[in-house]
Amino acid sequence: MQGAAQTSPDAGAADPTNAAVLREYGFADFASSTYTRDDGRTLKIRAARFADASGAFGAYTFYLQPDMRREQIGDQGASLGQRVLFYRGHIVIDALFSEESPMSGAELRELAGVLPRPGGNAGNLPPILGFMPPRSYVTNTEKYAMGPLALSALAPPVSADLVDFGVRAEVTLGRYSMPSGEATLMLIYYPTPQLAAEHLRRIDASHQRKPGESSIENAGEFYDKRTGPILAIAAGPLSESDAKTLLGRVNYEANVTWNENTSFDPNKDLGTLLVNIVLLCFILGAMAIVAGVAFGGFRILMKRLFPDKVFDRPEQMEFISLHLTETIVQSRPGSGSGAVVQTAQTPPGAR
Repeated sequence: MQGAAQTSPDAGAADPTNAAVLREYGFADFASSTYTRDDGRTLKIRAARFADASGAFGAYTFYLQPDMRREQIGDQGASLGQRVLFYRGHIVIDALFSEESPMSGAELRELAGVLPRPGGNAGNLPPILGFMPPRSYVTNTEKYAMGPLALSALAPPVSADLVDFGVRAEVTLGRYSMPSGEATLMLIYYPTPQLAAEHLRRIDASHQRKPGESSIENAGEFYDKRTGPILAIAAGPLSESDAKTLLGRVNYEANVTWNENTSFDPNKDLGTLLVNIVLLCFILGAMAIVAGVAFGGFRILMKRLFPDKVFDRPEQMEFISLHLTETIVQSRPGSGSGAVVQTAQTPPGAR
């Protein structure tokens, strides 16, 4: 049996304490209802819808606790006792069972399967999440912030004013277990590498530190680097070598995607190929005609300007002759080995 559903476009109805944080994540509306079984067990569902999947993921991580157990529900899910938290698409579900049962997870998976997904880019998660290294990651510690209020509530190693959300920055944080201690890795994603470089200089200047020294109280060591449009910051009780190892796992590589279909379809592309061949023949023929006309016109012009000097020769031009002596060797029959040699010389005036 389902109780009366309550809906509201006010973020305060979903969470009076963190209403402003929810609005930063793009809160759209909220609905809640309580379901009662015949045996008296109840299930309270609280659903918050956001503008896109990025906002839903951010809100999910905001409420996620490290001691929760991961669940295969929706896009991501976790549970602690009778409470189950998950998100699918742009909707976050907070379910509270009065009594845990083996069928609880199956019922929520069925619910997640009927939830709508946003279309287009609204269904994509933020790209910065792909740069968080999985190695040494402490489960359920990743947080995603889209505004200063959410970030300030997460106690980051860099303050929200230095991050500068006014330039559309995005932040993700996570805890990592390193040999020298548990450290916080903070990634700040800016629209361009130039903005990232500018904000890195501001962050370093605000700390006024030597390498490895932090001005944040109880933050421990502080290291940072820039890779493309991403600033990576490692803070906490970790050694310099561990910090370099952790930061070295964050590397930005620009990917160029070519969306044009390059496959060959004989039914469509053969005609295009033939048309292009004909056009190429016309172009080459036109170029040959133009070159011929240009060359012929140049010859005519040179003949008129410089007659009998460039391309033509005088009609009575003499040619060089060689005065060679013609030697004829003739053998007479019956004369043995003797031979008569006759020599004829070309007259000097012959040409």
